[in-house]
Amino acid sequence: MSDDQTISALQSGKGHTDENFPVASWLVRPDARGPVMAYYHFARAADDIADNPDAPAEEKLRLLAWMRSGLEGEGDPRAQGLGKVCRERGISLAHGHDLLDAFVQDCTVGRYQDWDGLIDYCAKSAMPVGRYVLDVHGEDRALWPMNDALCAALQIINHLQDCGKDYRTIDRVYIPEPLLAAVGLDVLALGEAKARPELLGVIRDLTRQTQDLLRISAGFARGIRDLRLSMEVAIIQRLAEDLCAVLLSRDPLSQIVHHSKPRAATLALGAVLGQAWRRLLPG
Repeated sequence: MSDDQTISALQSGKGHTDENFPVASWLVRPDARGPVMAYYHFARAADDIADNPDAPAEEKLRLLAWMRSGLEGEGDPRAQGLGKVCRERGISLAHGHDLLDAFVQDCTVGRYQDWDGLIDYCAKSAMPVGRYVLDVHGEDRALWPMNDALCAALQIINHLQDCGKDYRTIDRVYIPEPLLAAVGLDVLALGEAKARPELLGVIRDLTRQTQDLLRISAGFARGIRDLRLSMEVAIIQRLAEDLCAVLLSRDPLSQIVHHSKPRAATLALGAVLGQAWRRLLPG
């Protein structure tokens, strides 16, 4: 079996419409959608390698290295596609390499010690995604700090939503172990059917820190020149804010902490209308 066939066999079957947040929705202008989807296909393939519960770590690392080679022109076809887009548009390949660094870390690091460690992981796993999208649209890199805050928030929200599943299926725990130890717990608490009050307290403290990130990114959408992209970012910001509210009131081990499609649609519409109104206001 070729490496490409092996990677295909490891794929989860998840597509861009299955993600928690919009990916290249109809709002993204047509000339940018293809490049954004090239990054998504690359990221999805690499993520599925790192998160596959059955493949040995050594095999995952080998396949991720093959994807890295593809960015430079020889290797995985999806990575080659992204590399071609980057070269044609003058976009840094670092956005792809940084993401692969995160997936390599997923294969070698299963526990975290503090908030700074989580943010360091997000700097590789999440921030490059938004930076790439901004570069595709030719946006000012002065927006990167707000992008980074929003992308880190999205990543941590995903970690908290899936904390039980990640522990049970791939033995990966993003909630810092010392925070669990401080309330008399260890990672075994994540495998229980219902979160103990102490675990809920830790999750909610992390959620409040995530809300601090969303306060930093609050002006991000308005700073984007491209109207369609600004609306997409406004939707993502609103969805993230709402998910934090959900995480403050529900147990991710025993309750649904993802948006239903009607709820997501309602929030998206409100965000689009709000962003359109703000763009019309002077100043």
